[in-house]
Parts: sequence; structure tokens; C-alpha cells
Amino acid sequence: MSDRKNYRQIKCSFCGRDASEVGGMIAGKDVYICDLCVGSAVQILKNNLDTLSPQIRRDAILTPELIKSTLDQFVIGQEKAKKILAVAVYNHYKRINSQKSLYDFDDVEIEKSNILLVGPTGVGKTLLAQTLAKILDV
Repeated sequence: MSDRKNYRQIKCSFCGRDASEVGGMIAGKDVYICDLCVGSAVQILKNNLDTLSPQIRRDAILTPELIKSTLDQFVIGQEKAKKILAVAVYNHYKRINSQKSLYDFDDVEIEKSNILLVGPTGVGKTLLAQTLAKILDV
């Protein structure tokens, strides 16, 4: 009986609702937060993230085809390298943008990968990297 009484005395430290008024409570050290306030906090964080990351949203529209065609305008040859780099850059930004989905409680994880440009002097490794940097504004 005393446990039930204590349960009803628990209030959300943010909104003041009783535990009996909400679906659930998360307990911290001497504080509680209800499921409704958690949902509100998630929405606030999503909105803040959307306003703070217009660059990420802009980069999300870059497709591998668009990246490669832009590289084609500046780099002659190296077709295979341009295609691989375009897909790698696209996947990189897709992975970065998917971090926003943490707020949606999404379990999708995109694996990180690295690229190493190797070749003799003068084949265009630096030009490819510099051109990608210009395309991406980094």
C-alpha cells in the first residue's frame, strides 16, 4: 500500500504531472521526467538540429551522379576514381545525415569507410581532392 502511495507522489520535475497521469516516468537522482516531456524534448532537439544544420541538408541533395558530373567538368580521365569517390562522398553524407535519426529512435547504422588515393605523381590525386572540397564547400 505504501508503494502505491509513493508512486502517486512522484511528479515530473519538468511539468509537475503525477506519475498516475502519464504513461511512464524515467527516474534520475532525486528527479523524474515523464514520457510526455521526453517526447517534447526530442521534438525540440530535432527542431534545433534542423535549424543548425542547413549545410547538411544542402549536401543531402548531392547525388553520386551530380558529384561525378561536377568532377567531370574539372578532371579529365580517371573515370573509375571519380565514380568511386562520388559514391564514397555520397555515402559519407548519408551517414552524417542519418545521425539525425537518433532522435527518431532509429536502429539503422551506416558503416564508416575510408579512401586512400594512391598513384604516381601527376595523375590527379590532389586535383580530385581539391575539386571535391570545392564542390562540398569544405
